[in-house]
Amino acid sequence: MISLAMRTIRHRGAAFAGAFVALLCAAALVCACGMLLETGLRGSVAPERYAGTPVVVTGDRFARETVRKSAEKTKTKAKPLAERAWVPVSLAERLRRLPGVSRVVTEVTFPLYVAGRPFEGHGWESAELTPFTLSAGRAPRTDGEVAVEAGAGLRPGARVPVRTPAGDRTYLVTGVTAQDLPGRETLFLSPAEARRLAGRPGMVSAVGVFPAVDVSAALRDAAAAPGGVPALAATGDERGAVEFPDAEQARVRLISLGGALGGTSLLVAILVVVGTSALSVQQRQREIALLRAVAATPGQVRKMLGGEALLVGAVAGLVGAAAGIGLGFWLHSRFVALGAMPPNLRLVVSPFPVFAALAATVAAAWAASRLSARRAVRIRPVEALGEVALPAALLPTGRLVAGLLCAGGGLALTLVLSSLSTEAAASPVTMLTALVWTVAVALLGPLVARAAATLLGAPLRAFRASGHLAAANLRAGAPRLASIITPLSLMVAMTCSILFTQTTVEDAARQEAAAGTVAGHVLGPHLPSAAAAALRGLPGVEAVTEVLHTSVRVGLEKYGAQGVTGEGLGRTLDLGVVAGRLDGLDEDAVAVSRTAAERLGVRVGGRLRLTLGDGTPADLRVTAIYRRGLGFGDLTLSHALVARHVDDPLGTALVSAPSLTRAGLARAVPGTGVAETAGAAWAGPANAEVNYVAMGLIIAFTAIAVVNTLAMSTSARSRELALLRLVGTTRRQARRMLGLETLVALAVAVALGTGIALVTLTAFSTGMTGSAMPYVPPLGYLAVVGAAALLALAATALPARVVLGRHPAEAVGARE
Repeated sequence: MISLAMRTIRHRGAAFAGAFVALLCAAALVCACGMLLETGLRGSVAPERYAGTPVVVTGDRFARETVRKSAEKTKTKAKPLAERAWVPVSLAERLRRLPGVSRVVTEVTFPLYVAGRPFEGHGWESAELTPFTLSAGRAPRTDGEVAVEAGAGLRPGARVPVRTPAGDRTYLVTGVTAQDLPGRETLFLSPAEARRLAGRPGMVSAVGVFPAVDVSAALRDAAAAPGGVPALAATGDERGAVEFPDAEQARVRLISLGGALGGTSLLVAILVVVGTSALSVQQRQREIALLRAVAATPGQVRKMLGGEALLVGAVAGLVGAAAGIGLGFWLHSRFVALGAMPPNLRLVVSPFPVFAALAATVAAAWAASRLSARRAVRIRPVEALGEVALPAALLPTGRLVAGLLCAGGGLALTLVLSSLSTEAAASPVTMLTALVWTVAVALLGPLVARAAATLLGAPLRAFRASGHLAAANLRAGAPRLASIITPLSLMVAMTCSILFTQTTVEDAARQEAAAGTVAGHVLGPHLPSAAAAALRGLPGVEAVTEVLHTSVRVGLEKYGAQGVTGEGLGRTLDLGVVAGRLDGLDEDAVAVSRTAAERLGVRVGGRLRLTLGDGTPADLRVTAIYRRGLGFGDLTLSHALVARHVDDPLGTALVSAPSLTRAGLARAVPGTGVAETAGAAWAGPANAEVNYVAMGLIIAFTAIAVVNTLAMSTSARSRELALLRLVGTTRRQARRMLGLETLVALAVAVALGTGIALVTLTAFSTGMTGSAMPYVPPLGYLAVVGAAALLALAATALPARVVLGRHPAEAVGARE
């Protein structure tokens, strides 16, 4: 039977083209996702600034929690922090006294802005960590001097205005380095000025050690010191992770994104390939019936179909995996361009994603062939040809039960989704819910197709000959209609679910931010506290609220947080307090959103233990609970507390000044943007573009499946269309008949896909926003439906033109 399968593929290549394309796309997606996942697990970042330092000591950049699994077994889990973890400068003194340590170099890191461009600020003492050397001028010695990188385009003697955490100041350029590190710009100041601007007395962001001995004992002592910050030593590529704090978060993001995208892609691929295989088996029922009639056993037919699937899957898997490597590099470049990962987080390329894609593709092809041919190979030889002439009217019991079970699973997932209030938990369940509902529609497709043919048959007959022919074909070809409806409904459901979960959260957050921002003006970004203090002294200014954004961890769970100044807060912000008061928001206090309070089990007057962005623990008193968590974050803390524990203490300011104009405020704080709309206070969701790029691949895959299935369906009807031509049907009538059939399939698929998406989005919106009304932009929805219609009609019209271009007599006599 294997030799027969090879001959069948050779002589019926067009029949296997659809399955080949679907499997190839599936392999490319799985391979690309596997590369992202492996990069998250094993990727590394090469050091740049620390390239000349053997050992870099820094604070522990992970929040850790020890879980006791049994009396004798414990497990420590870790999650990355949002900010840099600093260490006491006394640690550098302790390391300097170790025997065999030649020298120790400390470093402080802080943000600077030159004409809005971000720079990293350091003291010149840390230049030897790279090492940096001067190509012109001298090193900065006094508070008003600065050295710049070669790529800054400045020369010694130039004066450059710089925005620092302490305010705006003009510095004299005294030196230019010979080195220019890619991807960022650096300014070096005198050591005393750098420590002043860093704003953390007695602390350093990193310590470079040039040792001849092991420093692990000293690090253990530092970690055990009362009130000390746990410290870690990094060598090799670990220095790159210390230098680029975002790299570890990017790795975690790649693990979750690669896993979720790969799993979703595989599920979609199986559904698409099963549909394609089912259509292929339907088109070959006459051939299979003849084999059964001439005494081929079910096992032999099954082996033949399985052999075909394995051969097609293996070739498609190899070609698709090769294409997936290129797709992986493209995804890496897009994520770097969107700022979701640092450019020097190298993409890991190994054989494992290729083997995984090949195995998944072959397994999907084999499973699809077994499921699709289940009924065809079990039919009795005597009934085989009769079954082809008159397809079964009833849905097989197993398929009916499976469809009802999937519908039940979709209902259960919908209920679960409606109770999830975090995007990290809700996003994968959203995709799974839409998929399970679509699988239920695919299994019950023939019933849906027969119902649609019956309901829409009468309206179709209004189109005279073409309408009568379309109605008759739909009634007789319910399985074919069902195979077309499945990918179309999948495309609409998945596209709407992916796009409109984002718009639902964005719209709810934007509305909350707009409703809660009472201030008339928003200044920023990168506004120093000194400038905010100067604003408070201006005539006509009623209140100024400084705002910083960060994230904290309660246990290991991550929560978005904002730091605000408490004075005059009621005149600039309305968080929608439902319990307690915000008046007492000092450094020992925290306000919690209602959804976060429910998850954490806290109430007003209680205590909340959390880990700030740089790893500093805090035990705060809950003073208020508010309802506008989507617009302003789950936690609200004191600005003074947050500013000491973030990498960039320059934030935005909300200004209540009814008598002042935008131009007047801009003159008061030159070099700072001023917005009059309240909605400007909302920064938007992080990584939304990344989600669109990643999930857009699945949308593209389903679109390819739509074109693939429709083209296969139309091309396989060449004899039917030729026979219609021979009995007097014109080309125009045949094309119109095909168009009407496609429109019926499109209408049913859009209705089903919209229904699936609406159920999924309603559950998602209920859990995430508390409202059962998701936000679906009308133009966005029309674009989805229009794209589906364009693809469906084009995928029908182009093959039809080719098929109808042949002479009818030749088409009828052509070999199948």
